[in-house]
Amino acid sequence: MNDRRYRTLIAAILVFFTAGLSGFAQTPGETEARVPALDAFHEVIYKIWHEAWPKNDAAMLQKLAPEVEKGIATVAAAPLPGILREKKAAWDEGVKKLQSAGAEYKAAAAAKDDKKLMAAAETLHGRFEGLMRAIRPALKELDDFHATLYTLYHYYLQKYEIEKIKSSAAELKKKMKALNAAQLPERLKQKEAEFQAARLKLSKSVDALELALRTNQEKTIKAAVETLHSNYQALDKVF
Repeated sequence: MNDRRYRTLIAAILVFFTAGLSGFAQTPGETEARVPALDAFHEVIYKIWHEAWPKNDAAMLQKLAPEVEKGIATVAAAPLPGILREKKAAWDEGVKKLQSAGAEYKAAAAAKDDKKLMAAAETLHGRFEGLMRAIRPALKELDDFHATLYTLYHYYLQKYEIEKIKSSAAELKKKMKALNAAQLPERLKQKEAEFQAARLKLSKSVDALELALRTNQEKTIKAAVETLHSNYQALDKVF
């Protein structure tokens, strides 16, 4: 093989593996319940809420106006990861409210109206927090559980990859144990009774999937996963 053909072959191999690794690296992000653009915008919100606003520093708020506008545009254009697909409606509504708050902030900054700018900064902070809550899991253990359920329900079940379904079921069993031991934070204590009832139902459906897998009946197993997924959604809606 001459040098030119050798170099061409090596280049092709590198392209193939680079593309493969790139796709592999992107996959975990789909099961991560976060939006990097929103995390990045927090840096601007922090300056507004913890530095400028407490000091009534309208000049700093005006200076931050371009960063606010840029940050909101980036958040609005950001795609949701697959695992948050069920929260898209809440996300879209939250983004609209954030954009509206951003418009008020921009107008107040342009008019150099300190009083309106301070009020707009407070509203903007509230809208940001609301958007964070729209996608933030109530419990880390619930988020961990969903990460496994997501791939099981949206991938393995669709193709009926039975070995992967069994592996996911075993993982869900472990994660359900952690979820059963989790305590609600104080901010959610008013939902304790509803949470307990929904969690118990979900736990029973995890056990039911384990029993369904022993039957080796595709229809029974698929029905058990569907029920488990529905019970997860019911628990998630508690919050």
